[in-house]
Amino acid sequence: MPKGVVEKKVEQSSEFTPEQFAELDAAIESFRGKSGSTIRTLSKAQEIFGYLPKEVQSIVAKGLGIPMSEIYGIATFYSFFSLVPKGKHTISSCQGTACYVRGGKQVMDELKNLLGIDVGGTTADRQFSLDSVRCVGACALAPVVRIDDDVYRQMSPKKLKPIIAKYSDSAEGE
Repeated sequence: MPKGVVEKKVEQSSEFTPEQFAELDAAIESFRGKSGSTIRTLSKAQEIFGYLPKEVQSIVAKGLGIPMSEIYGIATFYSFFSLVPKGKHTISSCQGTACYVRGGKQVMDELKNLLGIDVGGTTADRQFSLDSVRCVGACALAPVVRIDDDVYRQMSPKKLKPIIAKYSDSAEGE
């Protein structure tokens, strides 16, 4: 990779630190030319930045000497990569058959309403991301909502607000 590519990007970005770009540069150097370098580099980039914004994808493409379209294709194909910032807490609402027929859609609609985002989105304060999942393997507990590693059973729209409040930064300081 030509020297200075990362340094120029640091000046343009106010969201990320020079240290993050230096870490990305080191990752590109360590993976370049190795088997699976693209996925490994993108994984490390997401670990560093929390997601894969366009400027980071561009740096990886230039650093590995591959087209930006290939980087974008990989980043959008694999579900573990994210092109948008993720929240501190991930809320997953099960929409599998058992959860759906027991009110999962209404629970999801209320989550969207409370958070002000759609599925796949992140709140402006980056506290929460909202995902829809097909099954969490807890059909007897339907409908199920998972926040990070915590599973909430037999959810209803009325139960959501106090549960979400427990995860907000204002509640964590108490």
